[in-house]
Amino acid sequence: MALSCIVALLLCTLPPPGGVAARDVPNDAGGKIAVTWTRSPDGSVINYRVLRQAEGATEWDTIGMAGRLASRYFDEGAGNGTPYRYKVLAEADTLQGESEPSGYAKAAPQWFNTGRIPSIIGTALILVIFLYTFQQARRGAKMFIRRIAGLDAVEEALGRATEMGRPTLYVPGLSTIDDVATIASLNILGEVAKKTAKFGTPLIVPNRDPIVYTVAREVVKESYASVGRPDAFNPDSVFFLTDQQFAYAAAVDGIMLREKPATNFLIGMFWAESLILAETGAISGAVQIAGTDAVSQLPFFITACDYTLIGEELYAASAYISREPLRLGAIKGQDYNKLIILALILGGTLLALAVDIRITDIL
Repeated sequence: MALSCIVALLLCTLPPPGGVAARDVPNDAGGKIAVTWTRSPDGSVINYRVLRQAEGATEWDTIGMAGRLASRYFDEGAGNGTPYRYKVLAEADTLQGESEPSGYAKAAPQWFNTGRIPSIIGTALILVIFLYTFQQARRGAKMFIRRIAGLDAVEEALGRATEMGRPTLYVPGLSTIDDVATIASLNILGEVAKKTAKFGTPLIVPNRDPIVYTVAREVVKESYASVGRPDAFNPDSVFFLTDQQFAYAAAVDGIMLREKPATNFLIGMFWAESLILAETGAISGAVQIAGTDAVSQLPFFITACDYTLIGEELYAASAYISREPLRLGAIKGQDYNKLIILALILGGTLLALAVDIRITDIL
């Protein structure tokens, strides 16, 4: 009788999962234990039930279910410092196979994420390169930047405005101060304002954003002071128009047609109004230098303007015009870092291809 019961019990169980192990998940904030096992060889298994028991407890608690192809489960409800052990039950329709319990494991937070070491090395490398290029720039090393036609034409365009006795119009885009294109535009505005101050050319700077207006006004004022012409700064030359997109475009068009500026700078972030501004400027006969990192607006500027700064040329413009060593050093540092990133991408691609070839050869 006893033998028949044992045989019946064996026939009513599944081959259990094997090699159940538990370990703390590394590089996390704690409270997480990974449970792994070897799947049951029985093909009728539907799912696995994961059980947990704290040290000193007498009962096992079900903490989760995993699919029939799973061999890992993360216990995200573990208390830090509490030892737990785990069992895994393979389940079919009416059958179960229970594994042996794992050893005890404790969840614990880690102060340092070792998975971020490559990021730290990369950041340190970038900083070292920037410090090196800054140091080289301070020592007066020659920094080469390729010729940018639109920036070479700045002085010529401002000279033309001076000879014609007409003002220069500078539109710093329509975006806010937190836009990178706006910041780059304000840097260029500072250099343009220095030259207009030297030449004695009136400068008109209409703004759409109140904060950009405030910053632009100070930039122009400081530029005039830096070249020894604070008296030539006209506070009314930098002004706020409106924050409405097309009302602003209409107002700037009116300035172009009434004031007849000899040179228009359209530099910064632009949207649908870009062609309206550039077309009106072209009709007025002004020399136009545009620049934006808005890819969708570049075709309009390239078509309607004399020179266009494309993408990163906009960010390099202030260094290019001013030839200030620190700015040139920053540009060179960026170039070196891009070169390293490009080399890493190329090397990684070649390694990935090599691995694929080896796997293909094996297969």
